[in-house]
Amino acid sequence: MSAGFDKADTSSETDGISAGADLQTALFDVVCDSLSSAFIIYDKNDHLIFASRQTLEFFPLPPEMLKPGTRLRDFLGAVYDTGIRQQYDVKQRGSLSREDWLSQKIASHWRERFDAVERHAADSWVRFVKRRLPGGYGVTIISDISEDKKREEQWRSDLERVQLTEDILDNLPFPLFVKDRNLTYVAVNLAFCEKYQTTADEVLGRKSSDLFSVEIAKRFEESDRHVLETGEMSVSRQRQISRDGIERDIVSRKHRIGKPGRYFLVSTMQDLPRDGADLDEFGRASAITTSSNQSYRRAYVPVPSAVERREPAAMEAIVPENFSGRKVLVVTSDLAAETAALRTLSKYGFESCSVRGEDEEERFLEIATSSGISLDLLIIDNQMGMRCLELSEQYGIPALVMDGFQIANELTFQIARHFNRNSRNGAAGADSDWEISISDDVVGLQVLVAEDNDINQIVFSQILEGLGYRHMIAATGDEAVRLWAEHRPQIVLMDISLPGFNGFEAARLIRQMEETGGTSHTPIIGVLTQAFERDRAECVKAGMDDVIMKPVSPDMLEAVFQRHLLDEGIRARG
Repeated sequence: MSAGFDKADTSSETDGISAGADLQTALFDVVCDSLSSAFIIYDKNDHLIFASRQTLEFFPLPPEMLKPGTRLRDFLGAVYDTGIRQQYDVKQRGSLSREDWLSQKIASHWRERFDAVERHAADSWVRFVKRRLPGGYGVTIISDISEDKKREEQWRSDLERVQLTEDILDNLPFPLFVKDRNLTYVAVNLAFCEKYQTTADEVLGRKSSDLFSVEIAKRFEESDRHVLETGEMSVSRQRQISRDGIERDIVSRKHRIGKPGRYFLVSTMQDLPRDGADLDEFGRASAITTSSNQSYRRAYVPVPSAVERREPAAMEAIVPENFSGRKVLVVTSDLAAETAALRTLSKYGFESCSVRGEDEEERFLEIATSSGISLDLLIIDNQMGMRCLELSEQYGIPALVMDGFQIANELTFQIARHFNRNSRNGAAGADSDWEISISDDVVGLQVLVAEDNDINQIVFSQILEGLGYRHMIAATGDEAVRLWAEHRPQIVLMDISLPGFNGFEAARLIRQMEETGGTSHTPIIGVLTQAFERDRAECVKAGMDDVIMKPVSPDMLEAVFQRHLLDEGIRARG
């Protein structure tokens, strides 16, 4: 009996120790989960005491390798065998052998303190923090720092982009400056500093009244505020005598860029010949100011507002009756964007409503789901919290994330582009309600672009694809003429500086071929980098119908197409 009792007591103690160890392991795992890290603890004989299950998220190891008692060397050997090793150690040239790698790792584990960052994949970084305690026990903490490294690389990329932008601005041959909504200089280029014999440090953070006379500063402020408040472009022309004694006409252009609440003013200045004619903008001006002594003239050129501007062709491809019964929820706290979005959606036949925040969105989706109402799309303002997007995923509803300006001004285009991938080749019927297609009577090449710059080619392609136009790009003037002869496009966008035949020569050849062959007139639009009058005049002499300035935009190209191809059937239709 006595022996039996003793045996029972021992068993009870063993069970208690086992339960305590299990509880301790569970607590360690909870701590590791909360810290999003893996912990490995080993004794002075380099045998594992504890390895959290999060270790398997970093290394594809067999689970038995995490068992207490496993030798650290065996554990590291299994890690080596997975193929995941440090790939970007600048101190090492070539890959280490297995034994050398193990020796190196064991040595690092015996150092009192050791930190290392390893890159395990193109977008995966892991941090190792190793500590050897005075009693001989070792601890390794493994953390995923991929997001931190990505942010660091993005920050470095942003710095490079800013530096590139500054270099581009400084290499422009004409003065340029940027002001914020308080009319404070926030950027100037080298040509501006040279013209006014100053430095960027002396200009940035200051206003015109700090740099110029009261009369000139007042004139600058008047036009600056007009452009910022109305969005109209300001064009002024005045006579100046430069330091070398030569009299020149100076043309200044001011544009508003940015979004509501974050507008900036960009101004450029350009020298023109003394006998140069007025610019095209003066003919389209809403108002022209002329000084009493004719020393300068200023024109304000209206820029189409969001309400007035014509929607791009891809938007017109949406047939309103197709969307009868389609339900859209708009999530934004911007009242102006909300109003514009609901008006646009109603115009195209959507059933739509809006909520102002994530709590309202959650209650709305709960009620809609319980009532058997199925939403087809969520439009989410990017100023809202991530919870809004998580709710769309939770309820399985497609979502478009846009900023307030896009919601107010580009909603239809964004919807068309979003669903464009399901169109063109889709079959008719219920599944093609979102289809955006080109009608059968629109055949052949629509737009031929003559452009040799790789970046500009990409820009043209993205814009024309987004607007729904079939296009081809020629990299030389010779190729442009050949493609025109083969495909007879409905319009040609012609860069004037092309290898081979330049844009002027290519346009003349096309016009000669039209006359010889008796073919119809193809509109040719000159694409200019700078608005020199001599280039505009040369475009007209070469037979071009119009000119546009780089950089191009969807609105700019659509305006040209509407102006020159109103009856040509170039637009994609549903």
